[in-house]
Amino acid sequence: MTILKRSTWVLIVWLTLAGGCARQPGIGQTSLKPKTTAELRGYLLDHKADLDLFRLRGPFAVDARTNHEIRVSPAERFDADLFLSAPHEKAPLVIFVHGYDSSKEAHANQAMHVASWGMHSLTLQLPRHGPWVGNGRILANIVRFIARSPQVIDSRIDVGRIILIGHSFGASAVAIAMAEGAPAAGGIFLDPAAVGRNLPQLLQKITRPVMVLGADDEISSARNRDYFYRYIRSGVAEVSIRDATHEDAQYPSEHAVQNFGLDPHTTEELQLTFAAALTSAAVSLSATGAFDYAWASFGPVLASGKFFGAKKK
Repeated sequence: MTILKRSTWVLIVWLTLAGGCARQPGIGQTSLKPKTTAELRGYLLDHKADLDLFRLRGPFAVDARTNHEIRVSPAERFDADLFLSAPHEKAPLVIFVHGYDSSKEAHANQAMHVASWGMHSLTLQLPRHGPWVGNGRILANIVRFIARSPQVIDSRIDVGRIILIGHSFGASAVAIAMAEGAPAAGGIFLDPAAVGRNLPQLLQKITRPVMVLGADDEISSARNRDYFYRYIRSGVAEVSIRDATHEDAQYPSEHAVQNFGLDPHTTEELQLTFAAALTSAAVSLSATGAFDYAWASFGPVLASGKFFGAKKK
């Protein structure tokens, strides 16, 4: 399932990535020079958590491979774009799931960003219009398949540290997959939207840590976003990003993918803020099994008012 129409600038990014190193326009690179992901993890956990650090490109090169086929069974094949971090040791895998009428390309820069910080990532193409309960079950099967046979992606994947990230209705798919027992360490929901009559009951079955990164609901309100914090029983944290739109939780947005890189509903500043927050959350979850490190990194932006509505249980 591939998107035939892409923006010119996304194509340029892909051509740049063919050289083996993620280079995103306008984004600086950290001065950290770790030799391994373990060394980077040790440094991060030994120093004060800093969200601004994750606004920068990470220290590792990224090998990008587009339209990699994941064949779950003879009848089930799905396309994904892979972003493999350079270090040779095993590392977490972060899986991005798009929302309604969107595509894997709408999370390319987020996936590149995560991979530059020492975590392999992939953006998965699922049916664009759902049904989202079905997409959630498909995702659960794909995660189980990768956990059994990580070499279908890369032999360096640590199957004990698979993290699922979903945007909008894609967050519902991630929640359903987690409720169905997908072997994931936890989930990160990007301005999630709830869909499915039985979703409240399914959310109550989630036992792994979850982070909700929301847009500013005074600017754009995702459908039943409150369900995720309300119905997940424990291990859930939520924060909103001031002035961010629903589309800022993509990078690039699907509108930009389809319109030559242009989207009046997003700003790169806020898209980078989402990228930094989700990267901090993924580092925290993969390194410690919880979101405490990420939560600490949000402290200064909560104090300044750039983040608001913080709550956890």
